[in-house]
Amino acid sequence: MFGVSVSFLKKLLAHERQTGSLAPKPASGGRARYLDAEAQAWLVAYVGQHPDATLAELGQVWQAQGGRPVGQTCLWQVLNEHKLRRKKKPAR
Repeated sequence: MFGVSVSFLKKLLAHERQTGSLAPKPASGGRARYLDAEAQAWLVAYVGQHPDATLAELGQVWQAQGGRPVGQTCLWQVLNEHKLRRKKKPAR
């Protein structure tokens, strides 16, 4: 009638028995950040001093400084959050 499976109904009834409500569970909060605030601050400061560094170079420098290996996507997300674009500045 409602287009749901029997297993869904069993889970729904079990949830109601445990909690006394059909309200959904609260969100878990997601994954913890791979780079903490201190690491992000270091990265932003390094990019301020070396604006033409590529993402690959940033990853290598970070790892050489004792950081754990980090992917270019993670680096890009941190820089994007801080409004730091990786577009190269042309020589004038």
